[in-house]
Amino acid sequence: MGKNPEEVSAMFDGVAKRYDILNDLLSLGRTKAWRRAATAIIAPKPGMKILDIAAGTGSSSKPLADAGAEVIPLDFSEGMLAAGRKRHPNLPFTHGDALNLPFPDEVFDVTTISFGLRNTSDTSAALREALRVTKTGGRIVVVEFSQPTNFLFRTIYLNYLMRALPTIARKTSSNPDAYVYLAESIRAWPNQKNLAAILTQAGWERVGWQNLTFGIVAVHIGHKG
Repeated sequence: MGKNPEEVSAMFDGVAKRYDILNDLLSLGRTKAWRRAATAIIAPKPGMKILDIAAGTGSSSKPLADAGAEVIPLDFSEGMLAAGRKRHPNLPFTHGDALNLPFPDEVFDVTTISFGLRNTSDTSAALREALRVTKTGGRIVVVEFSQPTNFLFRTIYLNYLMRALPTIARKTSSNPDAYVYLAESIRAWPNQKNLAAILTQAGWERVGWQNLTFGIVAVHIGHKG
């Protein structure tokens, strides 16, 4: 859980071809519905310039581009980028680090990051860097696993499912460490209120969130004043 960038990058290189399947396992099959909800919140349209940080294979970028927005999918895993370029050759996949984005100030109308913020080695620094490249008046949309709001469901999800997943992975996967890491990173991640506070401390204003599937995932929205 030290989140050494090189180790995390290598881990994602190793699971790139099966990453979308892995996400479906973690999400109880709700990944596509969550992406549709996030796309609706972003409300992409022609003329809008969007940076999709930690875009992986481009699953989050494609619906934004399909709506006519100019989208740059960025990731620090070359394996994920290679898989993305193969699936979506029309998207301008770009190698880059969320902590040191290769763009000047005030470029994007929206910066977004789906299921990737918790994998950065410095959450606050990543949010400040996203703020830097976002235009004044622009937004950030963070889609991330969170904590279910119902106590019973939260207990079942966090304690049982997150413990069962690594056990299943060790028996069935050639790369079980990736499953173990992702399960642990979800359990250790801040809840909705605490992540909103981190966004605010990083300089984002009017921060709020929308829960999806009882809070398994939360979409946080912040504005640049």
